[in-house]
Amino acid sequence: MTKKLKTSLLASGVAIALLGGCAQQGLVADDSYTRTKTGAVTGAIGGAIIGAATGNHSGKRALIGALIGGAVGAGVGYSLDQQANAVARALGTGVSNDPLAELDPNKEIIVAKTDTYVKITFRDSMMFPVNSATPRSSAQSKINKVSTVLQQYPQTIVQVAGFTDNTGSYSYNQGLSERRADNVADVFENAGTSNVSAVGCSYNAPVAPNTTASNKSLNRRVEVYLYPNANAQINPCQQ
Repeated sequence: MTKKLKTSLLASGVAIALLGGCAQQGLVADDSYTRTKTGAVTGAIGGAIIGAATGNHSGKRALIGALIGGAVGAGVGYSLDQQANAVARALGTGVSNDPLAELDPNKEIIVAKTDTYVKITFRDSMMFPVNSATPRSSAQSKINKVSTVLQQYPQTIVQVAGFTDNTGSYSYNQGLSERRADNVADVFENAGTSNVSAVGCSYNAPVAPNTTASNKSLNRRVEVYLYPNANAQINPCQQ
């Protein structure tokens, strides 16, 4: 067996071991650990490659690199999983990746997670009075609860995106979506959250066709994205 093959097997073994270790840890609201597992594997493989390329004794270096890289990758993923569950608990809900959740009119708040970010969806009806861009006091209370959680994660980047239905002109809805996103971002900042930005999406990226009143109510929403770093950021208006 060649040294390169041994190195590959070492990296794979470490990655599998890391996944096993992650699976033994439990969270209250969600235990899928998708991001943790992805981070562990990516980190382990990357660390093994770097370790093998940094001189002699490549097998030993690959093992050390895999351990370090896997631990770092798993740490980032676990932090995101922690945030998702902590935010969900603070808002009195759970973490749901059901694609149909956004189509349920009975869900005013949805906390979802991906491999690279956490997304919180607030329904327009619970966020703002009709034709207003000022968050209701109850909505501000919800945002403050999220801010309290984020104080434990000062590195988190927060992005607020506002969405409307297609009633009225695009430019009018663009302005309304921007004002609503800006005002929600202000509540975050006033509560002590840093690294906050806001974007208005008008009636781009609807979750349902704007063909009925019920569908339009689903499209009127504010989405809050929590990113571990700038590289993870997306354009929510183009999803």
